Amino acid sequence: MRERDAAQQRRRAREFEAFVAGAAGRLLHVSTLLTAEPADANPRAQSLLVAALAGAYARWEFLRGEDPYDRTRQELAGRFARTSWHHRRHRGGPLGSLTPQERLVLVLRLYEGVPEEQTAALLGLPVQRVRAICARAVSHVHARRHAPKAPAREVVTS
Repeated sequence: MRERDAAQQRRRAREFEAFVAGAAGRLLHVSTLLTAEPADANPRAQSLLVAALAGAYARWEFLRGEDPYDRTRQELAGRFARTSWHHRRHRGGPLGSLTPQERLVLVLRLYEGVPEEQTAALLGLPVQRVRAICARAVSHVHARRHAPKAPAREVVTS
């Protein structure tokens, strides 16, 4: 009995390691977009991802045919939504000026391609609200991207 349990644990660990090897890069990018941190300095994004992966590992044997990437992304989004008060400040980057909720909806809908209905269910919002948040976020990012840049100020030395 112990040998069988040990063999199952090793198999579970190998499967999870293979999943992480394939999905961690993309999930880290999602997490970095959500936290609006720079890609080369993203401790909150990394912490968020580690917590989501730990939750995924804890439930690994209970997935029973579910997509592990989808479940981990849901865990990541849920953790971000619960801790978004940490991520309120403007941090830069293309999504840094958005609210945490706008970043979450925009990343799920456009970067991850999650349908409106699933995004709404995940966030506990009506579909129309998700649609409005996404449209506002896209408009804000587009306007910010195409806004005229302020001319550089010349420094005059005497």
